[in-house]
Amino acid sequence: MRVRHSILFQCGAALSAAWVGSAMAQDAVQIDAVYTADVSATVSGGVDNKARYLDNLDVTLEADLDALAGWRGAKLFLYGLNNLGHAANAGAGTAEGIDNIEVDRHGPRLYEVWLEQQLGPASVRMGLYDVNSEFYATEASDLRMGPPFGIGSELAATGMRGPSIFPSTGLAVRLRGEFGKGGYVQAVVVNADARTWGDRGGIDTSFDKGALAVAEAGWGKDLRLSLGGWSYTKRQDHIYLADEKRRARGAYALAQWRAQPKTVFFGRGGVSDGKTGPFRGSVQLGVLQEELFAGREDSALSFGLHRAWFSRGYRQSLLDDGAVPARTETGVELTLSDRIAPHISLQPDVQYIVNPGGDHAVKDALVTTLRVMLDF
Repeated sequence: MRVRHSILFQCGAALSAAWVGSAMAQDAVQIDAVYTADVSATVSGGVDNKARYLDNLDVTLEADLDALAGWRGAKLFLYGLNNLGHAANAGAGTAEGIDNIEVDRHGPRLYEVWLEQQLGPASVRMGLYDVNSEFYATEASDLRMGPPFGIGSELAATGMRGPSIFPSTGLAVRLRGEFGKGGYVQAVVVNADARTWGDRGGIDTSFDKGALAVAEAGWGKDLRLSLGGWSYTKRQDHIYLADEKRRARGAYALAQWRAQPKTVFFGRGGVSDGKTGPFRGSVQLGVLQEELFAGREDSALSFGLHRAWFSRGYRQSLLDDGAVPARTETGVELTLSDRIAPHISLQPDVQYIVNPGGDHAVKDALVTTLRVMLDF
């Protein structure tokens, strides 16, 4: 009953947000709400074969402060989350995850709140900020459910509770400049202790744990290439050696090529020091076919491959626990999405994971998921 009530409550909240946005009828303020519900099951291999339900509610508000208050070039953005349901990865037992809306702690969160000031070809953002919204990101990989296609696992698994990405963000300052045809350079400094309202302890303003700094530059339009690097300012615990601390750092490269008007290829890869986290590197490859069915603009098909290399310390920990450690975890994903009604989309998804959790003793996992999205 609790799951059923949560669905009714979240759908009601989404409808209310949509009604308020419509009632305001102002170009200066836009309110959007998206409710996502997944039913996922590991149909063979992995840890177990139970079906699991999980959901996610996004509500965003974007305000043009120039139109509202005469503040030229300024924009305010607010983003709230609510997550309920079960842990889909509990059935598959992977190290990288299988569902990009799965969270460790349920409930509402204030996900992002930032102010942006445009300064000619440059801009600055300040506030609670999702690093993956602009860094280590490729639009062509957004359709896939697998978390590795959002941000490389070697960075996603760093920090105290992960860096400032879904579902918890930290205070940040981001600078970005654009030049030429598709050229850009950007950098962000964000609190290494990523937690927000809704997390235990709330927003951290002390920066006692240091900061994460990320820089990225790219160029091109139909063929876009980007290079990035990241580093924490303070040392963190070694993943295996109890008395040792290391400063986590790494680099990554992104490529996206629009080969045809509706066909986009992408490739991404990253490396890290491999001392403070379970991964020392990862790679993701894939293709997105937009407008899969003629006349259906929202239909799309996407295929992707991802592989992560485990760090030596992580493999040694597995060995100590009696597992048979593997050097890599590899996954393939095929997903199809289409809008079946004005505000409803369906997305069936299939994933196959080799060496789930980096343990040769665990059978390869075949995972199926059905995603339903309601947007307003």
